[in-house]
Amino acid sequence: MSSENTRAVITGFGVLCPLGLNVTTTWEGLIAGKSGIDYITLFDPESFDTKIAGEVKGFEPADYMNRKDARHTDRFAQLAVAASLQAVEQAGIKIDSGNQKSIGIIIGSGIGGLTTLFQQTKILLDKGADRVSPFLIPMMMPNIAAAQVSIVLGVKGPNLCTTSACSSSSDAIGVAYEIIRRGDAQVMITGGSESIINPIGVSAFNAMKAISTRNNEPQLASRPFDAERDGFVISEGAGILVLEELAHAQRRGADILAEIIAYGASADAYHITAPIETGEGAAVAMQIALDKAGLKPDEIDYINAHGTSTYLNDKMETKAIKTVFGDNAYKIPISSTKSMMGHLVGGAGAVEAAICIMAIQNGVIPPTINLTHPDPECDLDYVPNVARQAKVTTALSNSFGFGGHNSVLVFRQYSEG
Repeated sequence: MSSENTRAVITGFGVLCPLGLNVTTTWEGLIAGKSGIDYITLFDPESFDTKIAGEVKGFEPADYMNRKDARHTDRFAQLAVAASLQAVEQAGIKIDSGNQKSIGIIIGSGIGGLTTLFQQTKILLDKGADRVSPFLIPMMMPNIAAAQVSIVLGVKGPNLCTTSACSSSSDAIGVAYEIIRRGDAQVMITGGSESIINPIGVSAFNAMKAISTRNNEPQLASRPFDAERDGFVISEGAGILVLEELAHAQRRGADILAEIIAYGASADAYHITAPIETGEGAAVAMQIALDKAGLKPDEIDYINAHGTSTYLNDKMETKAIKTVFGDNAYKIPISSTKSMMGHLVGGAGAVEAAICIMAIQNGVIPPTINLTHPDPECDLDYVPNVARQAKVTTALSNSFGFGGHNSVLVFRQYSEG
């Protein structure tokens, strides 16, 4: 039964990113201010303007899937399966014929199987049409991550993909939250995944002048809110949360990690890639989230910024935060964890949601590293360079995507009241 009072909590999460192959290693890297950015190894980048990226090192698909299925699955979907299995294991949910129809999956991806598309296009051009793989279409579809996870886990509830560029996985979590609120599922496995570190992905972002070319200093390349930023660092990875209707989680004695209390979304209606400079769209999404959560500006303890390290985004986001929070904007600790892991595109919002939950659990705010030359137009408290101990009861996570998509999630420390 749906109810305005239905609450959704997080009972598990999984992360694979440039800082590690699980939540624990990722968190340790974040708190240490470690960078996961290095030289590209997934292909030879010698002739490219950008030679650096945030790769998921040491990932073995066979640890999570049988080898035959792994061969016919793009890397972005492999990462999604791995993160989902981690999340479900932590949540302690046993999936069987009695509950599989009440569990759903929403996994976002901004681009999908671009690596497979690139590889098969090369085969088409080099060897002919009859050599193109029959698995090309199912491997490249953005929705295949959600489909693969449902097949692996035997989950038969609502199953879909959100594709809204860099907002994809935040939207996935937000929609999953609403599905639980309206009573269409008791559990949602949700988040996002992306893996586009390949020749076409890197060359395309180079053509847009969107990504950093600080090739001589990979670990210093992602520098949100810094005056010397020159673009984001392209990265790969996946983040998956298990959202659960509160009463369901309580009945089975689940360990509740945090609660999701709001989702706000808006559109800039302005430009295909550039954010509106006033930050109006981002501000609207944040305000919607605050209003839905019933929160005042002084009740947010931490903001995980979209903070891409691009010239336009960081100025825009700073303006948007000031618009929404007024004088309180200067009092709220804000950090961009993209400074350490780069930009996971469709996987970014979910990993950053997990980071908000970890900050609530551990009472530590990850830093924004490489912030050594503050931009005068970015003058808020970005927790520069060193992690900070702080009580975090309520955290807000921003995600803004190409096309003007704005998505905001709010998480709170769980309490029974």
